[in-house]
Amino acid sequence: MEKRITPSKTLGTITIPSSKSQTIRALLIATFAKNKSIINNALLSNDTLSCIKACKSLGAKIELNKNMIKIDSTNLSKVDTPITIDCENSGTTLYLLLGLAASLETEITFSGDKSLKSRPVGALLQAYRDLGCFVSDTNYPPFTIKGPITKSKTTIDCPTSQYLSSLLLASVFAKCDVEIITPLLYEKPYVKLTLDWMSEQKLSYNISEDLQHSKVKGNQNFTPINTSINGDYSSATFFFALAAIGKTAIKILGLNKNDSQGDKHTLDILEKMGCTINWIKNGVEVIGPKELKGGTFSLNSMPDALPALCIVGAYSKEKVVFNDVPQARLKETDRIETMNKNLNRLGVKTKELDDGIEIYGRGAINGAHVKGYDDHRIIMAMAIAGLYADNPIIIDDIDAVSVTFPTFFDLINDLKVNI
Repeated sequence: MEKRITPSKTLGTITIPSSKSQTIRALLIATFAKNKSIINNALLSNDTLSCIKACKSLGAKIELNKNMIKIDSTNLSKVDTPITIDCENSGTTLYLLLGLAASLETEITFSGDKSLKSRPVGALLQAYRDLGCFVSDTNYPPFTIKGPITKSKTTIDCPTSQYLSSLLLASVFAKCDVEIITPLLYEKPYVKLTLDWMSEQKLSYNISEDLQHSKVKGNQNFTPINTSINGDYSSATFFFALAAIGKTAIKILGLNKNDSQGDKHTLDILEKMGCTINWIKNGVEVIGPKELKGGTFSLNSMPDALPALCIVGAYSKEKVVFNDVPQARLKETDRIETMNKNLNRLGVKTKELDDGIEIYGRGAINGAHVKGYDDHRIIMAMAIAGLYADNPIIIDDIDAVSVTFPTFFDLINDLKVNI
């Protein structure tokens, strides 16, 4: 399916969907608590539904009632029969679940769709080997793992924070205390997100201020939860960007100012580019400036924000550089490359960097036929670009928005735009 985005004026208030990162962490903790839990205001998207299917394959009973999820994991699998888990397109499910699954001491094979099978996982699998697990010798899914964790130390570079989050959660169930050293660590706010859950669970751990040296006490357990999920800053970023390029005011509700989600810091970048940021009850108001400022900005802690911020950069008349984000090449697509190609189609001069992109905007973009690349964040970035383009933008392959934001185009329509 394709979408035709016609230039429109946007103004209004929306309520953002719940966080994918938080929903998946809650689902996994509830499942491995081996008890009954309730998650309210959960995000139901392709990624979280993939996580639910994965948890069910391990023996959890899960009921959905609108945005409430009930989990009964009292009979979580203890069988010796090998299990296969298809994580579909959900990298978060794959990375975070594989170590937790090792605590079941059952041979478990993880696989996924074509995109997920292209994501390197060799370094994380080696870390679990270091910790005493049996792991098949491969750098990509599918792979097989069997626990338990019986050894006490590993060193791993983490170009994605999900490597460290996986090890932190899995170490809770280890047969010994575990030490994790991470000389390289990207996306630190998302590690803090995991640590927030561990603290809420009253688990025993110590971690250095730079998050690169962790110690987790073994032989612990998760406890059942009854919680509500906050709004998703990664999804909200597209509406922050829409306000910025439209020189307009948009109120985005459902967000917790104190949340640890990394993409919250896109607001800091937009403020430096001239936007006005007003925190309001249950959310934030973003007001775009008359002229967007340029600058150089590190996206290391918020790689998912790259597509949306590239559109903001394209609407500036000053040079904008987004760098320090090489991990953006390892997402559903190589997002540095795909955004560079689409921006060029829209008449924007750019320079692709190893770790980012330079954008030489002219304060406007052309209309064009662009590609969604079967990547939800690329599709949403192209959609917001089209709302202030000189001419309509037509986007191919828009179905992938359902991965994290199935109501995206509905919310866009709430702002009375032309799609």
